[in-house]
Amino acid sequence: MAKAPGLVDVARLAGVSHMTVSRVLNGHPMVKEETRQRVLAAVQQLGYRRNSIARALHGDVSGTLGVVLAGQELFELSKVLLGIETAAKDAGYWVNLAAWHGGSAADLTETVNRLIDQSVDGIVFVADRPMAAEALSSVDSRVPVAVVMSGAVSNEKLASVEIDQVAGARTLTRHLLDLGHRRIVHLSGPARVYDAQARVVGFREEMTAAGIADPMVLEGDFTPAGGYELTRQVLRTTARPTAIFAGNDMMAIGALKALVEAGVAVPEEVSLVGFDDSPGMSHLVPALTTVRQNFTLLGTTVIQMLLDMLAGVEPTHRLIPAQMVARDSTRRVAGQR
Repeated sequence: MAKAPGLVDVARLAGVSHMTVSRVLNGHPMVKEETRQRVLAAVQQLGYRRNSIARALHGDVSGTLGVVLAGQELFELSKVLLGIETAAKDAGYWVNLAAWHGGSAADLTETVNRLIDQSVDGIVFVADRPMAAEALSSVDSRVPVAVVMSGAVSNEKLASVEIDQVAGARTLTRHLLDLGHRRIVHLSGPARVYDAQARVVGFREEMTAAGIADPMVLEGDFTPAGGYELTRQVLRTTARPTAIFAGNDMMAIGALKALVEAGVAVPEEVSLVGFDDSPGMSHLVPALTTVRQNFTLLGTTVIQMLLDMLAGVEPTHRLIPAQMVARDSTRRVAGQR
């Protein structure tokens, strides 16, 4: 039996992108009339049909994508949602928000089904922790699903995208190692959160690669107060570290306060790094070395993946690189070249 034509086939015949085909099929106004007619002619010539087209023939097109916020510690959520909404709108879709605050997989499935009952064409999950991944593993959606989270999703029917936290943490750790630091302590975020887990993995992997076994990791909470208290604890140890890798910029702010109060010069005596490149980090004294994440790109990418799935592309897992920003809070260990 011949394979039914897909959205990609329509795009190829019409000589446009599948995003343009999506815009046409969802009635997006920002499409040239000549392009619209060419796409509709290709649809008719190929006999292309999908669920949303079938609804269109009956006057029941939703042109809507569902977005489920699956977690309560979703960092930089506004930027992720900006990317999602911008990319969805550009493709001719509206966004319908829902929230899942934890609980059973059945509760999550109910949230999914509620969105599907509203005729969404696809669903995006923004998740922050393993509990969400475990629940997602059992989701059997009737529409394409893509997930924004750290770590690949075990459900092969779902697409997923994340910023490469592990690589970002390895880059920061390698930066400190290259400056001659060996006594490096990592003040992590809460272990229940994906980003904290991944950064610990990256730190440990790079330290192990450098021949440093069992490096010190202290669990915190991603807050300035947590970074402050953990740094005070570290300063009471007999072997003071020469560098501190704070799990995020907020913890780095707390760590810097503790170091200043203790009379420890940064970076002359202790180098300090953070993660996220939050607003204002370049104005600290000293300016903070950190890792920059493009959260808006994360949102636009997950929509692109969802559109790909609507076009018949198999779901995949994607990594978006993170970028280290070297500033004044790190320096070479004294006495080393």
